[in-house]
Amino acid sequence: MLSVAEAEARILALCVPFGKGDREIIPITEGRGRILAEAVLAARDVPHWDNSAMDGFAVRALDCQRSGAALTVIDEVPAGGNPDKILGLGQAARIFTGGVLPRGADAVVMQEETETGDGGIVINTAVKAGQFVRRRGDYCRAGASILAAGTCLGPAELAIAAANQTAKLSVLRRPKVAILSTGNELVSVDQTLQPGQIVDSNRYALTAFVEQMGGIPVPLGIVGDRREDVTKAIRQAISEADLVLSTGGVSVGDYDYVEAVLEELGGAIATRKVSIKPGKPLTVAQFSAGKLRHLGLDSQGRDRPVIYFGLPGNPVSALVSCWRFVAPALRAISGRSPDTVAPQFVKATTRSPLRGAGQRDNYLWGRVAVDKDGFYFQGATGHYNSANLINLAGTTGLAIIPGGQKTVEVGELVEVMLIQEPG
Repeated sequence: MLSVAEAEARILALCVPFGKGDREIIPITEGRGRILAEAVLAARDVPHWDNSAMDGFAVRALDCQRSGAALTVIDEVPAGGNPDKILGLGQAARIFTGGVLPRGADAVVMQEETETGDGGIVINTAVKAGQFVRRRGDYCRAGASILAAGTCLGPAELAIAAANQTAKLSVLRRPKVAILSTGNELVSVDQTLQPGQIVDSNRYALTAFVEQMGGIPVPLGIVGDRREDVTKAIRQAISEADLVLSTGGVSVGDYDYVEAVLEELGGAIATRKVSIKPGKPLTVAQFSAGKLRHLGLDSQGRDRPVIYFGLPGNPVSALVSCWRFVAPALRAISGRSPDTVAPQFVKATTRSPLRGAGQRDNYLWGRVAVDKDGFYFQGATGHYNSANLINLAGTTGLAIIPGGQKTVEVGELVEVMLIQEPG
């Protein structure tokens, strides 16, 4: 059985990031959540010109070496205006935030530091050259990289691209993720339940997870517990997707065929069991591009492998496995910057007593938030059970109790893996 760290390392070693052949050109309006395929370069200096950081008066610092200097106001420069007058000895210009600094001026005085009179002002402070002036090129020079390849585009990044007048963006395509659920006991959400049947909730959880990760879900439905059906479904999945998520069929039951079928088709198995609770059974395999061609499953002409995740069938186990292992793999495949691939961990003070799981690392779900003392973790109410989907609602973090540790008491620090921004 692999440790969590060993399993993560093996999985990430299988991931081949998207490259030149996976690029798309999209309008900036469709950029949120996409990954840049190449750097965005500054089209011009930023700021584009010397401008004022304050509402006030543009002056010559030499005229204002001490408090009490009297200046004549010869111009007004609003934001967006283009001043055509040159400041001379003893002259100033009314200027507003963002306004272009007139020629001859080398400083700005806040209006609060002035008194106005007939056609002039008195400066009530000594002035230094450069104060409250944003110089051309202070933020970056033309040609500099302002957004690196591998950047995930959010509001700030899109604002930068827009300010640079980059209307079209070169991004990497979104990964296709096939989703299938195995088990004779499963029914769809609109069917009437019979004794012994359960709703295939994993389909909806994994679809939402893939969309949240920026992938394109490829739902393949429910697959019964017949080996030939499992084989057919896996062949279809690896032919259509970059990554496959299946639930169920990876334990030691008589009808658990996933691992055997993967080996039969030539998949290279990287993990089988991981020392984690929930989610111990985790079958991860890679199908190389050569193997896909040999199977006649490379209809898309891909020169890249497909990664297969055989997840546990219990809904909590499936989601915890996705958060801990699939999310980093999807980030890596998507071409994100390597330093943003791994999960984020914080130290938090627990407000709930937490229990270990013997020699396995125990991942306990709950809510991580921030108060005046820092991060804190509030565990889920009710029982921690891999089949108890109900108390998973509202989960934003997973508290980790290392294997061999029995308890973490209220008020003690615990490592927490973030799933969403702390609430």
